Amino acid sequence: MSESDRALYYLIGTTGFPNYGDEMIAAAWLRHLRQVAPDADVWLDCPSPGPAQVLLGHLHPRARFTDTLWRLCWEAPSEEPWQVNEFAQRAVNDPGMAPRWASGIQLAHRADVLHIIGGGYVNGVWPRHVGLLAGMVSVARRSGARTAMTGVGLWPAPEHGETLIRELATRFDVVDVRDAPSARLLEKTCAVSHTCDDLFFDLGPHLYRTDDELREFMVCVQSDLLRVSVPALAAFVTETLRAWDVPPDRLGFVECIPRVDRDVFALVESEFPGVRMYPLAEVLDHGMPAAAGQTWLSTRFHPHLVGAAVGANGVAVSINPDYYATKHRSLTDLGSGWTLVEDLDEIPTRPVHGGYSPESLAEYRAAKRRVADRIYPYRR
Repeated sequence: MSESDRALYYLIGTTGFPNYGDEMIAAAWLRHLRQVAPDADVWLDCPSPGPAQVLLGHLHPRARFTDTLWRLCWEAPSEEPWQVNEFAQRAVNDPGMAPRWASGIQLAHRADVLHIIGGGYVNGVWPRHVGLLAGMVSVARRSGARTAMTGVGLWPAPEHGETLIRELATRFDVVDVRDAPSARLLEKTCAVSHTCDDLFFDLGPHLYRTDDELREFMVCVQSDLLRVSVPALAAFVTETLRAWDVPPDRLGFVECIPRVDRDVFALVESEFPGVRMYPLAEVLDHGMPAAAGQTWLSTRFHPHLVGAAVGANGVAVSINPDYYATKHRSLTDLGSGWTLVEDLDEIPTRPVHGGYSPESLAEYRAAKRRVADRIYPYRR
């Protein structure tokens, strides 16, 4: 099949850092496109295309990676969202403003579909990333490409940026979000579906570890984006595990972002001799060490999701009230059965029940499939 006969699908995500959830979301869409469009050219625009190629390149026979729209976000003269928007749109229309990425901009103009995949990376935590939406809108205005955003978390909105986010969203053909505040942000200005995180689309045995290297109690705690200190979080984790009377040889810690998820572990490891650390590289190779009946303590969002999906109970810890509480609440609202803790001065009771019902998971996957069917396959 010649290049002119192949569809070109252009995905935008935040893969390659690496971060467990971001990699798994991108993997979900690449697997889906392998099923429905194996002959299409698939480009994934991401911050770290080299590592992303190594991690994900095998999942679609024609997957390739670039960082064009991300470069435009970083090249903008400030992180004020209106200025980022203006720069990104002008650069797409006049590649001479960003000549180092002119070829990448030309590639984006050939796309049949421009799709910003799920995650919580276009919001007030990273205001420059508004340029991803702006760049897509500007490309599609000239090329006629179909535009989609799926499973996105837009809350908290950038300061003074709510109107801009709404305006950009009106230019999309498919708008799908994963949490209630994001839906409320857009509902009066565009047709928005509020489904769930994109990873619900790809839940299955391939995500989970199946050998005997599982622990009854699991912890995933981060040191980035905290509104509390790392020592305070370490104290909370230690006191909680002590209150639950957790035997160290039945305790595991999992890493979703290398190094970032080891700082608390380094502080508490000596208190729990025999504890097992699961590095991200091992998780990506062998699956998440999650199983029914486990008890989890997690600040991270995707261990909450994949743990509850397989029948684990747990406590989700919000370490950032606007960002992480919104993320975790999107899962509890769907019926994860996990406890949400927002005050580290309160030691939570050990949960004994939790996890999504099979019927709920089937419903969420079906909803996501309906969204996907509105996007692919498509040719201009």
